[in-house]
Amino acid sequence: MARYIGKEMSRVDGVAKVTGKAKYAAEFKVPNLAYGFIVTSTIAKGTIRSIDTAEASRAPGVIHILTHENYPKPAPPAAPELKPEINTDVPDKSFRALQSNQIFFNMQPIALVLAETFEQARNAARLVKATYNEEKSMTDLESSLDKAFLPTPESAVKQRGNPVEALKSAPVKIEAEYTIPIEHHNPMEPHAAIAFWENDKLTIFDKTQGVYVVREHLATSFNIPAENVHVISPFVGGAFGASLRPNYYPALTAMAARVIKRPVKVVYTRQQMFTGHGYRSHTWQKVSLGAERNGKLTAIVHDSRNNSSTYQEWVENTTTFSRPLYACPNVDTKQQIVRTDLATPTSMRAPGAVSGMFAIESAMDELAYALKIDPLELRLINFTDVDLDSGKPYSSKALRECYRLGAEKFGWKNRNSEPRSMRDGRLLVGWGMATGIWGAFQRPASAKITLKSDGTAHVASATADIGPGTYTVMTSIAAEYLGLPAEKVKFELGDTNFPPAPVQGGSFTTASVGSAIYESAQNIRRKLLDLANKDAASPFLTAKIEDVEMLDGKLQIKNNSSQSINISELMRRNNLTELVDIHEAKPSPEREKYATGAHGAQFIEVKVDPDVGTVQVTRAIEVTACGKIMNPKTSHSQEIGGVVWGIGMALQEATEIDHRYGRIMNPNLQHYHVPVNADILEIETIFVEEDDKVVNPLGVKGMGELGMVGIPAAIANAVFHATGKRIRDLPITPDKLL
Repeated sequence: MARYIGKEMSRVDGVAKVTGKAKYAAEFKVPNLAYGFIVTSTIAKGTIRSIDTAEASRAPGVIHILTHENYPKPAPPAAPELKPEINTDVPDKSFRALQSNQIFFNMQPIALVLAETFEQARNAARLVKATYNEEKSMTDLESSLDKAFLPTPESAVKQRGNPVEALKSAPVKIEAEYTIPIEHHNPMEPHAAIAFWENDKLTIFDKTQGVYVVREHLATSFNIPAENVHVISPFVGGAFGASLRPNYYPALTAMAARVIKRPVKVVYTRQQMFTGHGYRSHTWQKVSLGAERNGKLTAIVHDSRNNSSTYQEWVENTTTFSRPLYACPNVDTKQQIVRTDLATPTSMRAPGAVSGMFAIESAMDELAYALKIDPLELRLINFTDVDLDSGKPYSSKALRECYRLGAEKFGWKNRNSEPRSMRDGRLLVGWGMATGIWGAFQRPASAKITLKSDGTAHVASATADIGPGTYTVMTSIAAEYLGLPAEKVKFELGDTNFPPAPVQGGSFTTASVGSAIYESAQNIRRKLLDLANKDAASPFLTAKIEDVEMLDGKLQIKNNSSQSINISELMRRNNLTELVDIHEAKPSPEREKYATGAHGAQFIEVKVDPDVGTVQVTRAIEVTACGKIMNPKTSHSQEIGGVVWGIGMALQEATEIDHRYGRIMNPNLQHYHVPVNADILEIETIFVEEDDKVVNPLGVKGMGELGMVGIPAAIANAVFHATGKRIRDLPITPDKLL
């Protein structure tokens, strides 16, 4: 019997990926292709005084060179039809290249060289010479905290209670500052696009998390109808925020193709990946906690400031999850930005949450030591089943069970609370824990199901698959509710010819697109029941729709295959080769009655070499409550990946900037460190399933982000337990421990 949800299923696209059949943006074969190579600035602020392309233009194979001096200026764009569920920037303020001689950030594109081969374009790019009127740049967030502001003061969140007075009167207080440096996305696939025009219609292969977002961006960039833009992105080699909003290269590639009247391909170099698609912002946070001596929190004040650019105001939602986390009556959270002469930051896996939890959960650990209360016990003392801002109960919240199960598996009761008290030979051993939190989001999304009389189905939605296994989970949902073997279901995504879907981000894809497929399958079932009941001898004449299911190619009374009809025969009898349903799923009004969220607990063991200060995460247990688990195999993979990201954030990742020149000093994978196999030891991921049909009909919650949210804090807390040194500035490198 075909049943897939909750069972392990290998990736349906796995073979295509390992054999090269899967085509990424730069791999599509297009005739008469020209190659573009981006030339970037060497200053961070100022204007281009002159740009000399004469020598480059004479280089072998060069077709054309675009600069701000000859870049065609399209007509003023018409106001786009904004769809909040699809667009991530409203209005679209994305940086557009070669619009003027003004320089906003170092390594900003200043020219695009087009040639017959990539090598010829790269060679000629080195011959482009620019001179500048350089101005003094400012790229250091922490030197300008006094210039922080909130771009939209009306969006400021109101205080809960009176945190200032509560802090004054609190018997025990903790106040500390925490910083996180800029961190960069470095997916395996560099950003790329291939664009070509057919009259006034544009086709583009792009690396994106949202084909409809890119379509709207290009339609407004060229002032053409959105339906004249066809965006294709079937496979994405890692993104997690780096392709969430439009980057500058799709419009640049499309304009180049229009100018030379032939297809153009543009691919970022690894260095250009550091200024071409955003990054996790540099964040400064100050946390003040007040508590009674029994551990009950009386006040939380969380102040966050992050860098943005001079041309776009990007606020990292660092304090959003501080408010619902604990049962505290007095809370104040602030979020402000500081303009810097850098490219605009963007979302990066677990945006805001992982940064905010590093500060809050580190402060909670500091408070636990001040109170002489076990860190886990302190969190249980302040547990809440209600969102105190709204007063709404959670639709489900199995965080207590996550704490219990994680502590039991980890052996937390054997922890000696005294710092530097646990050893493994000469190595210092530290145990730390933290809480993870993320939303249970759902966005409007559409899907199309075509059930064919040959017993197969085609399912499509313009969502994306940036790595978590979207192809697989959507195939399993369709197979489950259409009652077909998975191998007879073909799911396609990443194309603006398919029904609209939101960007893949925020861990809401399965909840959104999966719900659309589930509900569309119910519509197909209803259509089949109506067809069957045209026959006076139908076994379903007295049956309600909820009494009927599709299973093994049959329409049948639930759990009673003797009362059934073969679906293929039913369709042929009615002269139908296929049944089609296009459906949009939206969040249920029932959700408004509840607070919703996904939660988890992280337990970490580190071993620290006291002589050289090296830290190794030797054991990690991640326990997650995120509703129904669709596919344990890919779900555990997601959580393990989240833990690895958290280890990198805690111990290694930092984008180094020379503030004299506003230039990134380590824009490569030699000097920008990320975890490798030798850094990763024992990771165990555990799920506590929740039965929650309030969040969506499938009962799924966000998972991809949640896996890393508490990890950096848990590691920092473990390092303190091991060494007695509290590191509040990530990453925790050996020099900070010596």
